[in-house]
Amino acid sequence: MIEVRGVRKWIQHLDRRVEILRGIDLVIPAGQFVAIIGASGSGKSTLLGLLAGLDSPNEGEIILDGTPIQSLEEAALARIRGRKLGFVFQSYQLIPTLTALENVLLPFELNASGDGLERARALLCQVGLEQRMDHYPVQLSGGEQQRVALARAFVVDPPIVMADEPTGNLDSVNGQRVLELLLDRSRNAGATLVLVTHDPQVAALAHRRITLRDGVVVEDVLANRAESVIAERR
Repeated sequence: MIEVRGVRKWIQHLDRRVEILRGIDLVIPAGQFVAIIGASGSGKSTLLGLLAGLDSPNEGEIILDGTPIQSLEEAALARIRGRKLGFVFQSYQLIPTLTALENVLLPFELNASGDGLERARALLCQVGLEQRMDHYPVQLSGGEQQRVALARAFVVDPPIVMADEPTGNLDSVNGQRVLELLLDRSRNAGATLVLVTHDPQVAALAHRRITLRDGVVVEDVLANRAESVIAERR
């Protein structure tokens, strides 16, 4: 479902190059739940942004569901993101002038055909917001906003869902609820889930844990294996 081949990312400032990712190779099969972990500055959010097509690598190739995305024009890339990818941001990224229902419905109207209204309503009911559909983001708590964002990520039934610290701005009770809903929706949809987290308890729920350090993969652990695959690169 996701292939990463020799991906490097750096920032050039005058004559100084800051290396963020220093050669990443990954294959993530369909339906797998992968947690990407690592210390602050390890490159995990940068990697997720590249996988989602929100940024481009300086070198290497990223393939989503059979399509190389690193060289696509923005219009073609937007179509791929809109149809194949749901994204849950730490900061929710809801449109403040749209209601909860309108926020969830928007990706469907932009990327799918037919009437998505009933699906959007059903998803909001599934995340416990049946009484909040006509509320604007400012009228919702942080946990409610993140549940709206969660429903939005699944409205086009994408084969891939990515989440960047989706519980990072929430208290423990709301964080646990959002996480449970995210995992439940991913399982029910059969989606590939890639989640960036700093929480070892969240990472422990994944099928696979990938640890980054200084821009390289230093550990790749499958939950159903006793041993881990340790990267030789340092």
